[in-house]
Amino acid sequence: MMKYLKLLLLPFSLLYGGVTVTRNILYDKGKLPSTRFGLPVISVGNLTVGGTGKTPHVEYLLRLLQSYKVATLSRGYKRQSKGFLLADATSTAALLGDEPYQYHRDFPSVAVAVSEDRVEGIQQLQQQVPRVEVVVLDDAMQHRPVQPSLNILLTDFNRPFYKDFVLPAGLLREPRQGAARADAVVVSKCPGKLGAAQQSKIRKEIEKYAAPDTPIFFSTFVYGAPVGIGLSVAPTQKVLLLTGIANANPLVENLVAAGHTVVKHVGYSDHHAYSEQDLQKLKQLLQKPELSGATVITTRKDAVKLAGPGLEALTKQLPVFYLPVVVKLLHAQEEFDQLVLRHVQQFCAVTDK
Repeated sequence: MMKYLKLLLLPFSLLYGGVTVTRNILYDKGKLPSTRFGLPVISVGNLTVGGTGKTPHVEYLLRLLQSYKVATLSRGYKRQSKGFLLADATSTAALLGDEPYQYHRDFPSVAVAVSEDRVEGIQQLQQQVPRVEVVVLDDAMQHRPVQPSLNILLTDFNRPFYKDFVLPAGLLREPRQGAARADAVVVSKCPGKLGAAQQSKIRKEIEKYAAPDTPIFFSTFVYGAPVGIGLSVAPTQKVLLLTGIANANPLVENLVAAGHTVVKHVGYSDHHAYSEQDLQKLKQLLQKPELSGATVITTRKDAVKLAGPGLEALTKQLPVFYLPVVVKLLHAQEEFDQLVLRHVQQFCAVTDK
């Protein structure tokens, strides 16, 4: 059934893809304005709609670049504000958006800002953040008005861009050839023991679309021990999983591999705005016999909202934990780190002259 539905949608995909190709050509030929800035601007993005693990990879870069004065700029998807906004002590997830608020909470030394217009956003950061040295753009692969100095493309191991189709037949925001703009490609969400033969096979597929000699890396998620944000109790093996993300499968797989039993998964759409009603329903679920003694496990992205203004008191009444997650590069972490660090060092050396 899905196969036939894709066939029916392909004409619309060709139309949408044609529009995006035309737009990219206009930018490539300079017919549409694109701004390059006098400081390193590192873009982390993808060709796919959601779910490639951008947030943990942005966090990886923020840790890697901690010796610099770093700022991160996002659109602030689904935020309840407009224009440029620099995070401060009064900021909330509603005002900034999920991921920017998470960066703000977890990286206090990083200047976190949101703006629909990334050109204006970077200009405002340069004006409002003294001595800012590096800007990391979150989800900016298709934001062509900015020319990043380093363009990092992510693609999900479980759904690589070279097997996907343009919207609406698939999940690509633009045709596969958009990968040619990447300065580096990272295959995300890989199994921890991805073999050399399989890596080579994936490289060959990516090289069909990426620019010649583009470095290709492979990354995986490493989950930490549960961190409590609710009742002061120990986590149990019985789990009620609560998520508002695009793809919870890697989290489920990790929990099962760690010996947990996921009795129920309450899954909301990506960027879900939690309400008091949601937590009341969660409380009622935990009273059911099959969920007696269960621990609520969620993501860090969801946790910053559950522990935010208006919900924190209710969350404190429930056995809620989040699983911290970090990115680990497979086999070539030093090579990836040096690629980024050398870029920033060389860029800064040139601009200091």
